Amino acid sequence: MVVISLDTASGDAKMHDQVYDRLAEALIQGQIPPLKSVSLRSLAQGLGVSPMPVREAVRRLIAEKALELQPSNKRLRVPDLTEKRLTQLMTARQWVEPELAFLATARMTRDSIKRLRDDDAKLMTALSKGDVSGYMQANQDFHFSIYARADADLFYDMARTLWLQVGPFMRVVFGRMGTVHLPKDHHQEMIAAFERGDAEAIKASMAADIHEGMNLMLDAIKAQAQAEPTKRRKRG
Repeated sequence: MVVISLDTASGDAKMHDQVYDRLAEALIQGQIPPLKSVSLRSLAQGLGVSPMPVREAVRRLIAEKALELQPSNKRLRVPDLTEKRLTQLMTARQWVEPELAFLATARMTRDSIKRLRDDDAKLMTALSKGDVSGYMQANQDFHFSIYARADADLFYDMARTLWLQVGPFMRVVFGRMGTVHLPKDHHQEMIAAFERGDAEAIKASMAADIHEGMNLMLDAIKAQAQAEPTKRRKRG
């Protein structure tokens, strides 16, 4: 269950936004597993709020395809991620996120680049410790530190929506593999390119970083799909 402290003294609008942000963060970090049913009541209890703001947040997340309502029991779950859908998400990420990185180049400051170095250092520490949660948090912080500098709200929101849909499966795949087998990231290349102000190199490094990570997930989904018929035959 997701347990998060909220400012319950806030107004209704702020409360709705807080609940949405916390649930969105839980999804991006893979704290709500794929295909596991959850109820409005359990989410509200975990957040320490009434069901009303949770209901509003869930509506937004359903519209963003991060959650789905099961017709059979009216419970919520993270939708299944098929090979076809993951391929579409990969294509969308490889268009939106490199563009954000490109736009961020001219707006990067020394402090911004230092923050990227700090985020990448945390990521490497998590890798060395086998800490999947720490890896995912540091990786998210690194990417969205860049995207926030782009000053492109529409593209930023698109990237966040894509991460909402990918996060739960990223956590499952990386959790099964362990950090030893995670792909090499291109963060150091990007940091060096930001220092040079080389927007094209940054764009290319971001595209490569996304491609390798998403390909890892795609390979895992293909392997799972191939294993399913064997499992069914054994059960039969």
